[in-house]
Amino acid sequence: MKLQLITSLLLTLCLYSPLHAVNQASGNSAAAVTVTTVDTVKSLSDCYNELNTLIRDGRIPREEAALELKRLLGEIHQLYHLRGGKDYPRSAWIFPLAGYNSSAIDNGRRHGYSAKGYDFFSGNRHGGHPSFDIFIRDRNRDMLDDRCGRAVEVLSMTGGIVVAVEKDWESGSRLRGGNYIWIYDPATESLLYYAHNNRLLVNPGDMVKPGDRLATVGRSGFNAAKRRSPTHLHLTVLRVIGGRPRPLDIYEWLRMARTLHTTS
Repeated sequence: MKLQLITSLLLTLCLYSPLHAVNQASGNSAAAVTVTTVDTVKSLSDCYNELNTLIRDGRIPREEAALELKRLLGEIHQLYHLRGGKDYPRSAWIFPLAGYNSSAIDNGRRHGYSAKGYDFFSGNRHGGHPSFDIFIRDRNRDMLDDRCGRAVEVLSMTGGIVVAVEKDWESGSRLRGGNYIWIYDPATESLLYYAHNNRLLVNPGDMVKPGDRLATVGRSGFNAAKRRSPTHLHLTVLRVIGGRPRPLDIYEWLRMARTLHTTS
């Protein structure tokens, strides 16, 4: 009963559609509409962040979560374009690690990708590995590139809106993704998950384009922090269909993505 009460309270705070505020502002000046849209994108992203945490921690029934996810992403999708967001084609995608390319991806069977047993609504306890681990050159596990002694930047592969983050992972936590970022890309109707980061450079509500800096590669997360684990970015892409995120194998798209050697 207590869990249901907490869940209902958190979601009730997000039930008032921020799009209503945009509609009210539509009769005012363009500047007023722009300011309102920016505020509502942040509000919706904060609501999604709350929902994502409930799902991650297993504190919301899956059917309720699916309905709320579908509603929130639908509104975020609309506001992205109202705010001037662009739909970037795959030809514009950037490889998600600065100075690296697809040769840094796990070269094992299926390149480490296995969607079997994965269920987004299982949260931190999900099965499968519908993801790609992209390794940096870091023999001594100090989170710095052995070639230059600098941190490796995590770049946005696509365009979209930052909808959820975790910045406060601590050693000993059983949270598998550590310091993570979720981005919703309206062009592909997909969620992109960048995990095991060190320092995050974005917040919920931020709009990004291909090549924008998101974070630096780290070793955060229950397994990623262990000495035996090579330093890497964990990347997952989920196509959202009817409010249900489904794993997407994007290996060939990663092979075609353009490498950025600097972000200055």
